[in-house]
Amino acid sequence: MNNAKKNIKRAMIVIFAAFLFPLASFAQFDFDDMNSENIYQVDLPDLDIRPKSVSEAAGENKAGVSLPVKEWTIMTYVNAKSDLESYGLEDVNEMEQVGSTDKINIVVEIGRMNGQEDDTRIDGDWTGTRRLYIQKDNDTSRITSPVAQDLGKTNMGDWREVIKFVKWAKAKYPAKHYMLVIWGHGDGWFKGNPVVGKSISNDHGTGNNIDTPQLGKILAKVGKLDIYASDACLMQMASVVYEIGDSVDYIIGSEEIEHKSGYSFNKFLAALKSNPYMSSFELSKKVVSSYVSILSICALSVIDAEKTKYLPMFTDKFVNAVMKADLKKEVKAARDAAYKYGSANVSKDMCDFVRRVVASTSNTDVKFAGRELIDFIKKDLVVYNNMWISLIRSHGLAIYLPKEIYSNAYEELKWANDSKWDEFIKWSMGII
Repeated sequence: MNNAKKNIKRAMIVIFAAFLFPLASFAQFDFDDMNSENIYQVDLPDLDIRPKSVSEAAGENKAGVSLPVKEWTIMTYVNAKSDLESYGLEDVNEMEQVGSTDKINIVVEIGRMNGQEDDTRIDGDWTGTRRLYIQKDNDTSRITSPVAQDLGKTNMGDWREVIKFVKWAKAKYPAKHYMLVIWGHGDGWFKGNPVVGKSISNDHGTGNNIDTPQLGKILAKVGKLDIYASDACLMQMASVVYEIGDSVDYIIGSEEIEHKSGYSFNKFLAALKSNPYMSSFELSKKVVSSYVSILSICALSVIDAEKTKYLPMFTDKFVNAVMKADLKKEVKAARDAAYKYGSANVSKDMCDFVRRVVASTSNTDVKFAGRELIDFIKKDLVVYNNMWISLIRSHGLAIYLPKEIYSNAYEELKWANDSKWDEFIKWSMGII
């Protein structure tokens, strides 16, 4: 028995020495010359004890601290550096009527500047750009949510600033689902840098805005988004939704000019709070239906982004048939009579325009292609369309149809490259 115990002890010493030898060798490294990343490159035993990187550990920040992964993070980029400042502050105050919960994060980046119609009643007279984590309060006269970051003065018309905001929000407030809202002035696809009043997020302080190709870059670079919404005028155009369709599940926007007060954040966020597990489609519908319920002018719709890739196939079939039949006179009449949006008279409801062309001819190819296009828009592409009765001819998607001046900037769009709509416009205007 004693000999057996001695043999066991000898075996344990041999095993222990074998284990210590590589550790002794490892100890010869000059740790002063090694950073923490290099330390983790040293081969370790097969035990899974390596620290996880940020990319490997979902819901962890750079310090390795675990963050709660909630159901939704709602991110709103509020460019109030314009005559809309007071409305932007009011919308943030609406968000505070609901506030973030243990299931949803509500995050805002808001910018202000001097010289606007400052509403000091709501949030004093500060200027610059701040990021807020929205918390519930009972004070409807001021914003009380904590400032997560004070960025100082920024150019909110720079598309790269939106990317910074979204990436920051995703890292700081991770969730299973994400919604991004860009809030401010909008003018459809139209390119105007550095002229204020074009595209979206017009910064009156810098004279910059985000054009449609830049909007496409934003959504391509920020990673997974379930919903993108333009809380701005005139943004639900074929050229805009096609530019961003690859990067999101649902697109919310308005064919028409929006009321300055924008979305009813308190209403749709309250619905999300009641059911934080609602689908992206259900939340999209809540955004649209809550807006319509309080305003008399509205043409908001929800578009199934995945279906946008099929739109050129249907429009090309239609315009090819129209041009082959030489229906230039009928096209001009339909263009002039179709329901228009904005003051420039160049943005028309696509279905209303196509319907008028179809009704004006007996050509069977045009009729068939036109009806196919209308059916695709109304049944497949636009999955929710809720407009006031005064806009009954709005079907959820607008199209560029100028009468006198064609903008060559249109050809910079992905839509113009992938479809024949630009050739169709120039043909109808007698340019080609």
